[in-house]
Amino acid sequence: MLSIKRYIFVSAITVFIFLVLYKFPSLQNVSYSKTNPVEHPQHTEPAEQLEDPQPEFPSPLPLSSLSLPPVPIVSSSIASPSIPSQSSSVFRWKDLSQHYPVTSFIPLPSGNPVDIPKIQHGEWRETRWTQGKRIGRAELIKQAFIHAWNGYKINAWMKDEVGPVSGAPRNTFGGWAATLVDTLDTLWIMGLKYDFEQAVDAVKDIDFTKSEEEIINVFETNIRYLGGFLSAYDLSEGKYPVLLDKAVEVGDMLYAAFDTPNRMPKTRWKWKTAASGGLQEADSAVLLAELGSLTLEFTRLSQLTRNPKYFDAVQRITNHFDEQQEITKLPGMWPVVVDAKVPSFQEDTSFSLSAMADSLYEYLPKEYMLLGGLSPQYRKMYEHAIETAKKHLFFRPMTPNNDDILISGIVRSSPERSKLELLPEGQHLACYVGGMVGIGAKIFDRPDDLDIAFKLADGCTWAYRNTKSGIMPEVFAMVPCENATDCPWDEMAWKAAVLKKNPDNSDRKVTNSTEAVALSEKKITDLRLQPGFSAIKDRRFLLRPEAIESLFILYRITGASHLPDIAWDMFGSIDKHTRTFIGHASLNDVTSTDEELPKSDRMESFWTAETLKYFYLMFTEPWVVDLDQWVFNTEAHPLKRPTVPSQDVNEGAEMKNI
Repeated sequence: MLSIKRYIFVSAITVFIFLVLYKFPSLQNVSYSKTNPVEHPQHTEPAEQLEDPQPEFPSPLPLSSLSLPPVPIVSSSIASPSIPSQSSSVFRWKDLSQHYPVTSFIPLPSGNPVDIPKIQHGEWRETRWTQGKRIGRAELIKQAFIHAWNGYKINAWMKDEVGPVSGAPRNTFGGWAATLVDTLDTLWIMGLKYDFEQAVDAVKDIDFTKSEEEIINVFETNIRYLGGFLSAYDLSEGKYPVLLDKAVEVGDMLYAAFDTPNRMPKTRWKWKTAASGGLQEADSAVLLAELGSLTLEFTRLSQLTRNPKYFDAVQRITNHFDEQQEITKLPGMWPVVVDAKVPSFQEDTSFSLSAMADSLYEYLPKEYMLLGGLSPQYRKMYEHAIETAKKHLFFRPMTPNNDDILISGIVRSSPERSKLELLPEGQHLACYVGGMVGIGAKIFDRPDDLDIAFKLADGCTWAYRNTKSGIMPEVFAMVPCENATDCPWDEMAWKAAVLKKNPDNSDRKVTNSTEAVALSEKKITDLRLQPGFSAIKDRRFLLRPEAIESLFILYRITGASHLPDIAWDMFGSIDKHTRTFIGHASLNDVTSTDEELPKSDRMESFWTAETLKYFYLMFTEPWVVDLDQWVFNTEAHPLKRPTVPSQDVNEGAEMKNI
């Protein structure tokens, strides 16, 4: 019944917008050009270069008209609860003396940016009908965002998160209002300027010299807080200086984590030790992503402040990765766990593009773009890594319909590097890889990789489609094809894999093939496995963005018309099953047969910072956050790319009615 009502509502709003466009001739030949990609037409005046004014579309119907929890959408202009301002602290991170100071900084690359090949599709065309459908969908996604944002504002203002089931506020990332800072740029992009300025005013009260946390995750603080402030500052074109001031505060705080004998940072950081002048050294077991995913934010901070110390800090890390890329146990890639104390990246034997490693690889082509193509080091490192991944990590899984898709798995090497073993597992966290490979295909002129990018994205959307809920589980296993070009479905091979991947005491009673088949069929039923899945190791859905991230990037690259419909189906399933009275909740089991899927009382800040942003951008005009002018950090915070002097920023994508 829910899906029927949703269909009727979406159809009605689409028809309504179509009739408006048909009724008024001035709206029939709209041409969008990216005259100012950082300002959304909902909160700015039409650009002077346009011949016709940009249309004003009717406000969407409230989501309370959908068959959802019986609560109307609260206006986004609700006043936020006030809190007493914190008194200024005498201690300032920028004044902290370093035990191991840098005597000569590595400078930012100099010179004019090179002309990097364009990422975005050149010309976009749509009918009045598809335009109306696109705008209607964007508005419904925006309303879902407002619902979640208001749940945070009302229940957890200035805390890190709100519990979407209980409404309880909680601090999970230092207690510095993670959701507020992480969501600043989404507010700007969606045209919610009142809320944006309200949030900007509130950040003045955040004190980064105080926290109840004993240990700070440097990586998470970097991508959410530093990335959030920098992006909001860039998008608003520097109109709110406090955003850069706060970015510098965070940057100076995190810079103190680099005060070690070898200048490698403490990634799980006892910040009070540093603040009190204590000695510290890097750890001998560090997650790859946490060490290698600081480059974009620190580089952008150096670009904006003209202070080389931030870039110097991360470039030293990059140089170590570069020096050891060929001597790991899988040459070309780095292991999931590394020794930052030596530093040495040669001991661990597990290699992946997914959890705990992911954003290091993601940042290689992105740092190349942010540096204007002036550092070929990042291109070299990416191309070597992606060739290794194509050879050893990407696999085609066996599916009932012989789908030509790819999954990014995990490889384990023997200690002596004589043998490699593929673990044919898929992770939601790895779904970003399709978008990364797509970007690399464009900017590094690797056209064959674009097909691989689509197959990787298709692997993730396959996992969405093949659960009862329409939502991909966190971790699953599949049967790798022996032949990547011809992989017919083999029922017996699938059932054998189910037995192997899901062992228990009942396996001991199997004495023949007939009993083995019967036991596998029982496990398939008990474990709720759809054909193709040999195991589901983690049945949760944590409101993650990686799958829609890749669809968004590939849509901007190609304009492929089927991608928005896939994205819309994904959003419908997610919104249906995660929505609560307060916001949207993580799910404990996407394979559950219950009418209402079991929920967890967590709504991490990346739901409003990343997931809903990518869904929204899937349905905006293509010049809204143009990928040829912006680069996203791993928390979906757009950072301004340097402009080639001869490049016309108004040149490029247009969306025309036909």
